[in-house]
Amino acid sequence: MVVLSIPVLDPLPIIKTHKAISKTSSYTDIIPVIDLLDPRCGNHLVRACEEFGFFKVVNHGVSFDIISRIEGVAAKFFSLPLSDKERAGPANPYGYGNRRIGPNGDVGWLEYLLSQTDPGSISQISKSISRDNPNFFCVAVNDYVSAVRKLACELLDLLAKEMGIEPRNAFSGFLRDEKSEKESVFRMNHYPPCPELQSSSYNLIGFGEHSDPQIFSVLRSNSTSGLQICLKDGIWVAVPSDPHSFYINVGDSLEVLTNGKFRSVRHRVVANSQKSRVSMVYFGSPSLSARVAPLACLLKEGEKRKYKGFTWSEYKKAAYASRLADNRLDLFKADNNEERE
Repeated sequence: MVVLSIPVLDPLPIIKTHKAISKTSSYTDIIPVIDLLDPRCGNHLVRACEEFGFFKVVNHGVSFDIISRIEGVAAKFFSLPLSDKERAGPANPYGYGNRRIGPNGDVGWLEYLLSQTDPGSISQISKSISRDNPNFFCVAVNDYVSAVRKLACELLDLLAKEMGIEPRNAFSGFLRDEKSEKESVFRMNHYPPCPELQSSSYNLIGFGEHSDPQIFSVLRSNSTSGLQICLKDGIWVAVPSDPHSFYINVGDSLEVLTNGKFRSVRHRVVANSQKSRVSMVYFGSPSLSARVAPLACLLKEGEKRKYKGFTWSEYKKAAYASRLADNRLDLFKADNNEERE
């Protein structure tokens, strides 16, 4: 991945977290690694989702060609003049954005491009940012989204198999539904370097603390670090960069489907003082009318539902109405006096 120059960004208020206060751990070897060639990977996968809500995937089967082409697309796009990038339109919510994250006042040290994952939406945004050769962007993004969606579904089916859930597509069926393409999201991020902070004891927030509302998020980046996850005890752990692997976030919706057995991981990105960080994320979502509720087969006798059921439309509305760091799942906690659905 080429190292990108600092783009023209809107003036950004200083957003800092003191390293001593954030309790960021330097022990990164605790992050689970799931090797899909390991016959025991299903067991390791369940434990990773229960304990961390986050894991790294190796031997994932996504080709180097697909990864290389999406890296080229990201590098080319973020190297464009600002006026060309803005052809994609203001991120409302889809399109090009810098600094502003969502409609409720959240900001970060980044620029990004956000798109729905259906071919029509990808084609439309391709034409707006690459008038001469839109196929370069369109084909690379479609191929990448298809590959990482397939990886996400494979992992979700492994989880269902290991947990004895029938049908086996109880999780992956949400992403395999064609209507989910309009709700699933692909985002490319560019976090410029911030040399002014090199000698500082503070970090500049690139993307603030949050959890993902979807089912699974599939992430990869260039060789620049910056991602951090929050453990159960509140300690923040820096995730080492690995451009050859994928990282997976358990989202809020999967936490609900498992009645809290899996945890939706809270995470953030801090800016690097010297190098650009470029990442791309596939957010696998249910379709708008899909109902998300704890699976009955995972409830032990007498076990209460921790969450109310909701449609993805209802949860999406709550997500858009909240601030980035808000815990949206609190709005859907079940009343134990209510009857089960």
